Amino acid sequence: MTQQPVYATREDVQRAMDSKPTARNTAQIDRALQSASRDVEHLCHRRFYPEQGTRYFDWPYAEYRPSWRLWLDDSELISLTSITSGGVAIPLDDVLLEPNRSGPPYNRIEINIGTSAAWGGGSTHQRDITITGLWGYRNDESTAGALAGAVSSTTTTTVTVDGPAAAALGVGSVIRVDSERMIVTGRTMSATGQTLGGNGLTAQQNNVALTVADGSAFAVDEVLLIESERVLIVDIAGSTLTVRRGWDGSVLAAHAAGTDIYASRSLAVARGALGTTAATHANGSSVVRWDPPGLVRDLVIAEAIGRLTSETSGYTRALRAGETGERNRDHSALTTLRQAVYDAVGRKARMRSV
Repeated sequence: MTQQPVYATREDVQRAMDSKPTARNTAQIDRALQSASRDVEHLCHRRFYPEQGTRYFDWPYAEYRPSWRLWLDDSELISLTSITSGGVAIPLDDVLLEPNRSGPPYNRIEINIGTSAAWGGGSTHQRDITITGLWGYRNDESTAGALAGAVSSTTTTTVTVDGPAAAALGVGSVIRVDSERMIVTGRTMSATGQTLGGNGLTAQQNNVALTVADGSAFAVDEVLLIESERVLIVDIAGSTLTVRRGWDGSVLAAHAAGTDIYASRSLAVARGALGTTAATHANGSSVVRWDPPGLVRDLVIAEAIGRLTSETSGYTRALRAGETGERNRDHSALTTLRQAVYDAVGRKARMRSV
């Protein structure tokens, strides 16, 4: 089954709900994120994630619309790689992507009527035009970190990343290494190569200074594992990490100096995702994260939480007498957020003249 991208991560939902990770609730969250993401696509009448691919179109009839303009209809284009018509390549300089003032996304392609290029040339109008490019809403990316080990096989489904990438990514993130896109499907702990320094840690909540050999190898918001206790890094000063103890519902405990430190830097990934091809990658290669529109991410988190809380009552929870205030405000806030998302990034109807 093809892994479909989601617009928020499992960790986003867990933090919003203040929920510790368990095998049971992670499966529920992943399912809720899938349904919430598809629901937002339905609301906005578009898919937001970038997908490399080739699509086929009929050439436009001159009697129904301008013969130089091709509407992409349910497809939206971020960037164009190549275009042919009737098997003949059309130079990219001879076509115009529109709307040029606000795109991407682009919803139509026009032949530059100042050139000799034209649609057609095939035996029929059907699927005469072939377009290869990056499809979707926008390709907004940010550098998350780097690989902490080479990916020497095109079939391996696990990659190791550095501290900054581990802190920035979550289950559900769409990442790109070189030209290959991957979808993060899980994560596990791996050795950092460092041990607990100083006097270790005592079993006290206010004992939050964790000494390491090299603080630059870690990142704020990274989750570490020391024996069976998880800690969250909230600040770094030199070789001292300030942490929150007993994170993710783990048990506060004492840890002796010299204890190995692990971090959630081993990522399970779906390789060659979204039309790209699995490839090998060198150690230290940049890991780039695709970022969905902020309002879309917020709505997916809210919708996922709504699904999770409604599941406990089988979607039959009704308001009782005296339960109007807070619950009604929450419902109104979600409705307002849905409208804000549609207003900002929803695809509105388009009418063709005939």
